Amino acid sequence: MTISLTLNTQQIQSLDLSPVTDKIEPLLAQGAIATIEQQLNFVIDYPREESDPREISEIPAVRLWFIRLDTVYPWLPFCLDWKSGELPRYAAMLVPHQFNRTEGIQYNPEALAIFITQKSFILADWLKKQQINPKSRIKSLGQIFGYELEDSFLDSIS
Repeated sequence: MTISLTLNTQQIQSLDLSPVTDKIEPLLAQGAIATIEQQLNFVIDYPREESDPREISEIPAVRLWFIRLDTVYPWLPFCLDWKSGELPRYAAMLVPHQFNRTEGIQYNPEALAIFITQKSFILADWLKKQQINPKSRIKSLGQIFGYELEDSFLDSIS
């Protein structure tokens, strides 16, 4: 079951995280956050001029909202719907990239490596606290971006 979180222009411009906190905080309080593993997606209602060629991840206000979100919930990638492409889109909000009309998102390679490493550390610690084995999930996160994380690395952090 996918859970869609709709963001509007006012929420984005005011850095209002309530669309996420209203859903996440009750689950955290109940110890039930694992129930939404890979189920969240974002519907971003941010009107643009028809002549605006930018992708949504190239709009500074939208990126700033996601940077704020990632600061409050750095483990949120665990909850995103990876199968629908929500994780790469989320990463595009945080990682410098270019958008190619035929090839899609082209991340800065060094920035993407840092993002994956940072998320690996964050998820390893957070998932252990949730009593969830982190190794396969972190390995899958890397694979989505074309990285094969070494078992020795995963063993050292999990």
